[in-house]
Amino acid sequence: MKNALIVAHGFPSDPLPADRALKALAARVNAALPDWQIGAATLAQPGALREALAAQPQAPIYPFFMAEGWFTKVQLPRRLAELGHTAPILPPFGRDPALPQLVAETISATGCGVVILVAHGSQAARSSRDTTEALARALAELLPQHHLVLAFLEEEPHLRLVASHHRDALCLPLFALRAGHVAQDIPKSLAEAGHRGPLLPAIGENAAVPALIAAAMARG
Repeated sequence: MKNALIVAHGFPSDPLPADRALKALAARVNAALPDWQIGAATLAQPGALREALAAQPQAPIYPFFMAEGWFTKVQLPRRLAELGHTAPILPPFGRDPALPQLVAETISATGCGVVILVAHGSQAARSSRDTTEALARALAELLPQHHLVLAFLEEEPHLRLVASHHRDALCLPLFALRAGHVAQDIPKSLAEAGHRGPLLPAIGENAAVPALIAAAMARG
């Protein structure tokens, strides 16, 4: 039986809900790959990664992250090495070549012409920004009639400022899991900006994501 393990960062101050959400996602991926064993673990849930690896010792790792940065290139490989895991790490969710089409379809279904794409960002590294800008370029080709605006939580242009200039725009969080940033920080910034437009769930919560992940795992 083939197998794979989905790993996400999680939410350190309240790790259990994100860990449960990731396990629910893994079950939906498993439904698309019935002959596989699909596990899940967040790095923030104590002991979760160790337990998942004990159940699937050599499962390839699918990083449920938006960017290929410090967590996927440094922390995750280190944690896996410490646990004696040597199986390959697949490209992360945010780099999936099918993601731009999924995002474009999500935006098109809303009927909104102006869209704020909000990502995490970082003061220390460019991986989040680079991934977001690459996605925005792909979306500009898929959605030539839409006005796409980038915003970040932890670097400029900050979401609060961007939303204050586009109060009726659709806001789409480019995050994998619904945790503190999506549940708290983004709504707070939008409210402070007087934003009136719709706020979609995190793109990782999209109903089409399990099939996208299943296809990525099947490709290897």
